[in-house]
Amino acid sequence: MYAIVDIETTGGKYNEEGITEIAIYKYDGHEVVDQFISLVNPEREIQPFVVNLTGINSNMLRNAPKFYEVAKRIVEITNDCILVAHNAKFDYRILQTEFRRLGFDYERKSLCTVELSKYLIPDQPSYSLGKLVRSLGIPVTDRHRASGDALATVKLFKLLLSKDSEKKIIQESIRQNPKHQLEPRHLDILSELPSITGVYYIHNSDGDIIYIGKSNNIKKRINQHFTGTNPKSKKIQAKVYAVTYEATGSELVALLKESEEIKRVKPIYNRALRRNIFTHALYSFKDDKGYINLKIDAADGRKKPITTFSNRQSGKSFITKAVEDYTLCQKLSGLYNTKTSCFNYEIKACNGACIEKETPEDYNKRVLALIDKNSYANKNMVIIDKGRDVDERSAILIENGVFKGLGFFNLNYQINTIEVLESIITPMQNNRDTQHIIQSYLRKNKRLKIITIKTT
Repeated sequence: MYAIVDIETTGGKYNEEGITEIAIYKYDGHEVVDQFISLVNPEREIQPFVVNLTGINSNMLRNAPKFYEVAKRIVEITNDCILVAHNAKFDYRILQTEFRRLGFDYERKSLCTVELSKYLIPDQPSYSLGKLVRSLGIPVTDRHRASGDALATVKLFKLLLSKDSEKKIIQESIRQNPKHQLEPRHLDILSELPSITGVYYIHNSDGDIIYIGKSNNIKKRINQHFTGTNPKSKKIQAKVYAVTYEATGSELVALLKESEEIKRVKPIYNRALRRNIFTHALYSFKDDKGYINLKIDAADGRKKPITTFSNRQSGKSFITKAVEDYTLCQKLSGLYNTKTSCFNYEIKACNGACIEKETPEDYNKRVLALIDKNSYANKNMVIIDKGRDVDERSAILIENGVFKGLGFFNLNYQINTIEVLESIITPMQNNRDTQHIIQSYLRKNKRLKIITIKTT
């Protein structure tokens, strides 16, 4: 659990400042579960430059509560939480100074979103909160007021969690959080999990990830792990200490993240992935008469496929439908073995490429249209899918035919160039598995929005 904080102060000499406004959002890594926002009477003068910056003046604070009146609420809402702030050293120091004046030692673990941003989103022109969130397309209101800045920090921290592919932030949180000192019962874990699409991580008592999976209903899937009777389920049940998850909204994002995370982390209870998650592929070749032929064959790493399939039957179903949709020849598509015309020619569903009645040029145009539709080779595009919230979408970036990574963006943020995407995209590995996942998903979800993007 995290307490995301922003504090406005009077300004003045070091360790003599007073709080004028405080905002705290209690955040569980996915949503805000509690909040506290209040003006505070600092019982001292506010520096003129601070009044100009924040708009908070002494008249506004005359009837505001003094710090000792809000101190108990601050302790309660930040209890068992890691303190998160943009330039956390400042906010944490101010809180400790105020509590010290009350004779109370205020101790919390802390995380700084400036430091995290420099590590996870390098090469930004500025890491000031205002400029950083604008460059990342994060909407911000009431700049230099505690509530507006804290809420912007919540959204920034959400982005940072999604870009933290090593899951260091979450693992440290599990190690540090006192409520995990005793092993939770399985029902306690289940009660905190949502029925949403995403990737889940099963941790042991050291915070290490021992199993990774994806599901369209995380709660239901974890319940299956906890009630399973096979050897793997029993091992997970004995070792599970916590379950964390990453909401994706999109099943495609979940599939891509699961594939990469398992390869990278190699959790002890994930069965070793097969070298490929596909067995068959669609290949093309030109015959001696100039016609492009299509063939479903066993996947061969030495050849470049047009698209791939989980099994031969899936490939055969695809090519059968393609023959119908593009008026292709059964013989040249590997579906009808004959030395003469194919069956479809006899029923006038083929234009006669099988017996050279249709020219190679005319026939090949339709074959190339099929290939272009089902392959993203040399393309620059973004696949837009569901996001984690109603005002968000996911973006999967393909650059020059290579899968580059994925991210999330607010609906008000315009996606039209690769440069705009670079700051929000989490880089990921491009391999034959990711190609298969993306192509299979595109085949099944034909209404997905795809944007062609410009390169510079």
